[in-house]
Amino acid sequence: MAVEPLSQKDVEDRLQELPGWTTDGDTISRTYSFEGHFPAAAMVIHIAQIQEELGHHSDLTLGYNTVRLSVNTHSVGGKVTGLDVELARRVEAIAVGHGGR
Repeated sequence: MAVEPLSQKDVEDRLQELPGWTTDGDTISRTYSFEGHFPAAAMVIHIAQIQEELGHHSDLTLGYNTVRLSVNTHSVGGKVTGLDVELARRVEAIAVGHGGR
């Protein structure tokens, strides 16, 4: 199945279901905050596992108590696709369990 870029409206509509996620038109992103460094670092490992399962990877930045993701699909010219939204959904599903807010 070919991956196609989403329209800006489609991206915005899909992000309605993902609180905290934003778009700049070419990426979707979110920053999670944690109670300390260890829970943030643990979250990075779990995100990496999801990315490997999907075969789709984000830019991922670990701070002292934050994790920031920014993602788009390079193979379609750096645009947002359904694959990016699926990655965001999967990350969002585990974030609360790690104390992310």
